[in-house]
Amino acid sequence: MILFHIGLGFAANFYRPVVKFYVPIVFIYFLYTIVKSKNKTKEVLFAAAYFAGAEVFFRMTKALVFYETGKYVVMFFPIIGMMYQAFKKNAYPYVVYIFLLIPGVFVAMNTLGYEENFRTTMMFNLSGPLSLAISAIYCFERKIKFQDLLEVLNAIIYPLIAMTVYIFLYTPGQSIDEIATSAASNPALSGGYGPNQVSTALGLGVFLLYTRFLIPYKNKWVHFVMMFFLVAMAYRALLTFSRGGVFVAIIMAAAFTFIVYMVAGLKTKSKVTLKLLGTLGITFGIWFFTLVQTGGMLGNRYENKDSIGREKEDITTGRLDLFLTEYEAFMDSPILGVGVGKVKSYHLELLGTALPTHNEISRMISEHGFFGIVALCILLFSPLITKLQGRKNVYFYSFMIFWFLTVFHSSMRIAAPGFIYGLSLLSLVYKHDKKKKKNTLPRQQTLG
Repeated sequence: MILFHIGLGFAANFYRPVVKFYVPIVFIYFLYTIVKSKNKTKEVLFAAAYFAGAEVFFRMTKALVFYETGKYVVMFFPIIGMMYQAFKKNAYPYVVYIFLLIPGVFVAMNTLGYEENFRTTMMFNLSGPLSLAISAIYCFERKIKFQDLLEVLNAIIYPLIAMTVYIFLYTPGQSIDEIATSAASNPALSGGYGPNQVSTALGLGVFLLYTRFLIPYKNKWVHFVMMFFLVAMAYRALLTFSRGGVFVAIIMAAAFTFIVYMVAGLKTKSKVTLKLLGTLGITFGIWFFTLVQTGGMLGNRYENKDSIGREKEDITTGRLDLFLTEYEAFMDSPILGVGVGKVKSYHLELLGTALPTHNEISRMISEHGFFGIVALCILLFSPLITKLQGRKNVYFYSFMIFWFLTVFHSSMRIAAPGFIYGLSLLSLVYKHDKKKKKNTLPRQQTLG
């Protein structure tokens, strides 16, 4: 799988349309495996995970028929899974969440009119929340073996490997310092695509591979290659000059490390400490290497300075202005909201530009009003309640952090935050559970 996706990255660079042919083939393949498999939970999640990880790569190679295809496919596979397996009745809060989105649609229908503009606006703004809801309904308290989850997470990593290779090959004839001429986000260093989305995807890959640094692959060669791509993804994430994905990856890794320390024994703690020290050393090495390659521009970016070293007034790069505008929209219509997609016109009126939102939290509140606040409460508290009731998932806090921080700085432009939110709701079955041992992670299995 690793070698295949390395080859896919090379093939996409030399003949990009090959990815367009690849997408329907892999879709049909996954559908076939789901129908034939006895372990449908694993196959459904593997298929959805693959497309969640591949979405940005497929977009940058122009392989998708519709811009939101990735989200539709991530919804499609869990729906197929529910046709075979149904879903837990306790997942009803997420059904309520879907219904809470409906009033905003009717408000938008009155303001936008039922035209092509209305339909595309609905698709753009609701595909993210709906993909989250479907993933959550399917995953809610569904049991899956820990080893099966690790394979599902591998499914996210594989297409990210192809994307990393593609990005490395995208600008082979120019040196990094020739391209990094400013401290702004850099599409040329992001495979010719949006740096924010690329940084988010690579940051997720960095986190997942970091967890496999702590939970080693059984095959040493596979482990070595995957750790190489951990470094490669971290390096390319920095070169996007988009800070969001990098910061989120660091916070997720810190949370995961803390959880591991909480459940591990003394011997395992010492191993993790050594690995952590090694990680910090490699991290600083990557940072200084990238800093030198960009002629110091990367340092300016993370210090919130422009290309000549002057400090910028707004560290949020305009997101605060968008947030305040969306707050005003909420105050204008606090009950029903201003309608799905309508906040864009507020940006045009108050800021002079019709920018899409960068914050899913403020978008939900402004466009759905009180109903949006209730919907957000469901998303925040339903997982925490079930976690406190004893549901086991070592990735829970890190996955919730990824969802919340990503939608806070990048909205739900890609399917990954919603799908990862769903994975946080899984109930993991560890080997020791069958042996009726103490309810902690198995030290040998978890940390090698």
